Amino acid sequence: MTTAENSSSYEITFLPSNRRVKVAAGVSLIKAAHLAGVHINASCGGSGVCGKCRVILEGGTVEGGRSEKLSSAEYAEGYRQACIAEVNGNATIRVTAESELAAGAVPTEVPIRHQARMHVFDIDTLKKEGVFLPPIEKRVLHLPEPTHEDNRADAGRIIRGLHKEHNERGLVTPLPVLKKMRRALRDKNFEVTVTLSRAVGEGSKTHIVNIQPGDVSHRNFGLAFDIGTTTVHGSLVDHQTGRLISRRSDYNAQISYGEDVISRIIQAEKPKGLQLMHELVVNTINGLITKLLLKTDIGRDELTSITLAGNTTMTHLLLGLEPHNIRRAPYVPVSTFFPPIRARDIDLELPLRAVALVYPSISSYVGGDIIAGVMGSGMYRTEPVTLFIDIGTNAEIVIGNRDWLVCAACSAGPAFEGGGITHGMRAAAGAIEDFSINPVTFEPMNITIGHKPPIGICGSGLLVIIATLFENGIIDRQGKFDRSLDTPRIREGRSGFEYVLTWKEEAGGNSDIVLNEVDIENFTRAKAAIYAGCKTLVEGVGLHITDLEQIILAGAFGSYIDLDSAMTVGLLPEVNPDKIIYVGNGSLLGSWMSEMSNHIRRDVVEVVNKMTSFELSEVKNFHDQYVASLFLPHTDLSLFPTTSKRLKKNGQTA
Repeated sequence: MTTAENSSSYEITFLPSNRRVKVAAGVSLIKAAHLAGVHINASCGGSGVCGKCRVILEGGTVEGGRSEKLSSAEYAEGYRQACIAEVNGNATIRVTAESELAAGAVPTEVPIRHQARMHVFDIDTLKKEGVFLPPIEKRVLHLPEPTHEDNRADAGRIIRGLHKEHNERGLVTPLPVLKKMRRALRDKNFEVTVTLSRAVGEGSKTHIVNIQPGDVSHRNFGLAFDIGTTTVHGSLVDHQTGRLISRRSDYNAQISYGEDVISRIIQAEKPKGLQLMHELVVNTINGLITKLLLKTDIGRDELTSITLAGNTTMTHLLLGLEPHNIRRAPYVPVSTFFPPIRARDIDLELPLRAVALVYPSISSYVGGDIIAGVMGSGMYRTEPVTLFIDIGTNAEIVIGNRDWLVCAACSAGPAFEGGGITHGMRAAAGAIEDFSINPVTFEPMNITIGHKPPIGICGSGLLVIIATLFENGIIDRQGKFDRSLDTPRIREGRSGFEYVLTWKEEAGGNSDIVLNEVDIENFTRAKAAIYAGCKTLVEGVGLHITDLEQIILAGAFGSYIDLDSAMTVGLLPEVNPDKIIYVGNGSLLGSWMSEMSNHIRRDVVEVVNKMTSFELSEVKNFHDQYVASLFLPHTDLSLFPTTSKRLKKNGQTA
């Protein structure tokens, strides 16, 4: 039972989790759910405009909760919008499948059909190239006991032993280690394990951060994290062998305050808002650390470091830095580089000696997650001219090779993650992820995650659906439905014409699942921003799309993109598919690599220093490219010759 502080409160029970909370009259249901630890979608940040936070009042009373998103019949059946419904008595609330996020978060692995193109950069590669040097290492010492002839201090004995046995120099011994030293040395007859934290940069010192009796050098573990706006991913790794022990993910708890970084910044600017945003993401990380340690024999006190990568806003909120100027011209973050930090200083539930290593950023909208992706993909070390694209709400793009790197970011909007789509949702059980259609009857075949009754459309499914409708002439190049087709699937709805993917009787929710022309327009804007960003950046460095030798796709959505569909609608440039490589979660991969290698951490600094950032909003050509991309696939069909041939073959006007 969770209780909000108030002398007069009401009990709210949330089903099916049966979580209860006591709150004061006037508190919104979505706030009550947050206090109870129950997640309800709030795509619009609780402003009442998206309608995705609908719940069912099963008992008791609440005040309000009705908007234009709910019909009179739905309201009579007990449906309420949680963000605008207020507590005015005891109540029982059922969280619907449409509102509740599925446990376990989004998939993190590249799907099987893409694994043939999966880029692999494993620990053996690091070892083979001689760069496997974890930032936290354990060294075993077998030291001679003091005598009248050799009565040097304990600290001096250890420093001499590290120099003599392991060629370690420039060592710093902090006070907490000195306090443990006498007993640790004598507990196992002067056999000790010393933990070293290696900094990067010229003149950097190596710190002795722990000393333990006996040989425990094989017990050295670390963490690698990707702090996403939507999802947080974590890995538990063995520093000694480089082995990946476990991976877990969960939704970033900040999501209840909006899906995009601007909503989070606005929340952080409110009184106590920054502390709230910090606590939410830290609680998410701490919860994942607990889950990562489950079913292992590893104790929390054996974790020696954590590497974290996130976009610039997520990094600021994690560190408690004011993000105020990130969203205001000239878009200046507090910092782009961050020194090693004691994990406890940012409230991570790790040992006092554990070090947090945070990936640097380039600018307000090209963050550490993209730098980590560049490191993980290895493009900064190779000769081919490569285009790296991390596709999400904000699409980050990097072009270059080992000699030069140029980056840019563009706002694609939330369509690829289900936002702004009538029945959009994230990748969870019941989401339509694949689709085909009978070109004669126009009847669909929907494939859902987990083979459950459809409850919505995830980003990868949205891409395939629109590409399929376009190829079959059901929508034209402007995304408008052909009204002349003889099928009940195409009809006029509340948001213009729409195609019925699933009738209410077949769906897992309480309504037909449709895709309408407004949804298609939102998708087209998102894909146009990404294609225009890619083309502007490529041409901005004096190249053409045909000059690209390799394209790397990263991110949860990027890993699930169907290449044929992406080129058909003009999301990706039309190139030979053999040029395209998937890296999965590039940010997590880069964090893991930095956790395993100080050489990689040194490379990170070099990469950041040589990367040039383009501000697309200030490039005149970007707007023209964007407008030209607001068609399927593009106004210039010569850029998409394969799609153009298909259109002509199907009798469509080019």
